[in-house]
Amino acid sequence: MTTLDLLERLIAFPTVSRDPNRALIDFIRDFLAARGIASELFLAEDGGKANLFATIGPGDIPGVMLSGHTDVVPVDGQTWSSDPFRMTVSDGRAYGRGAADMKGFIACVLSLVDRLDGARLATPIHLAFSHDEEIGCVGVRSLVEALRTRSVKPRLAIVGEPTRMRIATGHKGKIAARATCCGVEGHSALAPKAMNAIHLACDFVGAIRRRQDAIAAEGLRDEGYEVPYTTLHVGRIGGGTALNIVPNLCTVDFEIRNIAEDDAATILNRLMDDAAALAAQRRASFPQADIRIDALNAYPGLATPPDAEVVRFAKALLGESETFKVPFGTEGGLFSGELAVPTVVCGPGSMDQGHKPDEFVALSELAACDRMMDRLAAELRR
Repeated sequence: MTTLDLLERLIAFPTVSRDPNRALIDFIRDFLAARGIASELFLAEDGGKANLFATIGPGDIPGVMLSGHTDVVPVDGQTWSSDPFRMTVSDGRAYGRGAADMKGFIACVLSLVDRLDGARLATPIHLAFSHDEEIGCVGVRSLVEALRTRSVKPRLAIVGEPTRMRIATGHKGKIAARATCCGVEGHSALAPKAMNAIHLACDFVGAIRRRQDAIAAEGLRDEGYEVPYTTLHVGRIGGGTALNIVPNLCTVDFEIRNIAEDDAATILNRLMDDAAALAAQRRASFPQADIRIDALNAYPGLATPPDAEVVRFAKALLGESETFKVPFGTEGGLFSGELAVPTVVCGPGSMDQGHKPDEFVALSELAACDRMMDRLAAELRR
């Protein structure tokens, strides 16, 4: 099957993170089995989602892992020119949800498998396809835990997130957290006699902004990133039930995206200190005042040295000499940090097209990825 045929099949599976991905995973498992390749599934609790891992070639030596996530972001509220789960091709582009992020890469990997046609590899290719990457790299963790216990782990990894086929050696880490701000309800006509939880939440948002301003002005920097410092971001505030009720509860969802030189946990602890100080100021009059912060999710950054074997290997496959760092997170930080598998990020498409209506991948980028795959196979046959 051609890469484009496979991409059409993959896009047709509506694997939005909130929904199962088993149909797509079963398709890949059957595709591999038809070519004599066994695979393992690592199921989520309800069985509706799974990670897949397979090895092509000898199983007793470390190989090259090609990794991609199978889930996509929702299309709700977006205006598409055509059905987002039916691929269309126009003007040298393949359109559809996940075309760039990142079913294009998976299609290239499966197309390579088809072209191998029983060829013997001296060094194996490992396939790692995961679920629930889009909600914080949570699905792949069962696969990471399984690989951690094995005597033979991949020698290096290529995560095929969209980089326009450039080699990325780093990305920031992330902590997602929620601040629950507690006040005292009351009638809005007597608002000063109550304690407004939304106001307390706004005070905490102000503390986040002050921390961000200080980091931007005086914090550590990594000029490899478009935004060269750690960022703090508030993404959602929820509170209140009616205009004439002083709210007693408000939540603030925020994140820390840290460069490798910064410790995200230390920054979170400082924000906890800020929250405790703000709540303490209110407790003299309102003992119920509180701000509780809970970390919801976290994943490590990626910081692969420029002289690492995986970087040299990727450069040889692509004929590239330059590297860069991506602003978005990937599962590569887990492979590198949790498994000590040296990792780079490289795949077709651009994240400028990801998560948007009319998402697309250029056919020229798929062709470039196919060429990289063929060079990989040639290298591993030696």
